[in-house]
Amino acid sequence: MQFKERTVSRPSETSLTLGASLADQVVRFVTNAAAAGDLEVGRFYSVYQLAEQLGISRSPVREGLLRLEEAGLIQFSRNKGFEILPVGPQDVAEIFGMRMAVEVPAAARAAKRADRTWCADADQITETMTALASAGDVEAFMEQDRRLHDLIMDASGALRGRDVVNRLRVSTSRLGVSTAGKERSLDQILREHAPILQAIRDGDAQRAAAAMREHLCRTGLLLVEQTWSALPTDSPLRQSEPSEVWHDFTINT
Repeated sequence: MQFKERTVSRPSETSLTLGASLADQVVRFVTNAAAAGDLEVGRFYSVYQLAEQLGISRSPVREGLLRLEEAGLIQFSRNKGFEILPVGPQDVAEIFGMRMAVEVPAAARAAKRADRTWCADADQITETMTALASAGDVEAFMEQDRRLHDLIMDASGALRGRDVVNRLRVSTSRLGVSTAGKERSLDQILREHAPILQAIRDGDAQRAAAAMREHLCRTGLLLVEQTWSALPTDSPLRQSEPSEVWHDFTINT
């Protein structure tokens, strides 16, 4: 397996003590390689060769690849290995349609249940996000973004829904798309959360739901447009305009 002028950083056993498993590093490596074009769509790659390239055993490579298959980034074929699947705007729209179906009503329920402790926790997370936005730390900022959405889901009592949303967020990240620091700044993302949190503090369920919907719609549509623009001009996945793709998957949510 050849990578286009790519220097491979080999994961080591010592990285386990730093909180990142070998399987996690495989996921990160393959995701980044696919986004950079070092792993090409429609070409088959060997698990054994990838393990040798990274200098690790086959087991964590298989584990990482299975996670990526679940997320829809790769596909295994018997006796051929695995291939990178094309990421289409339909994939992103479907993910956000599912997120809206869970998170919009959850925000409404949170507005009826949030207490002073919840408000204090929300303030602490937003203060941390503000500092991280100023520092330009995208990865740490997005982790706090996840915590804030978790906090809203927890207040709603939808713990299974929280787990579903987190899996969908992981799927989005593994597809290699993000608006953070690209189509919008971290400060803009932070400001989008403000009306959601204020509505929950005010106990206004209708306003909380509407603000959550607006936030997810803005994020999702930007990602659909980003994914659509990245496709080859002759790709069949570009047959529908981004707005049409978005409407198809979110009309009832």
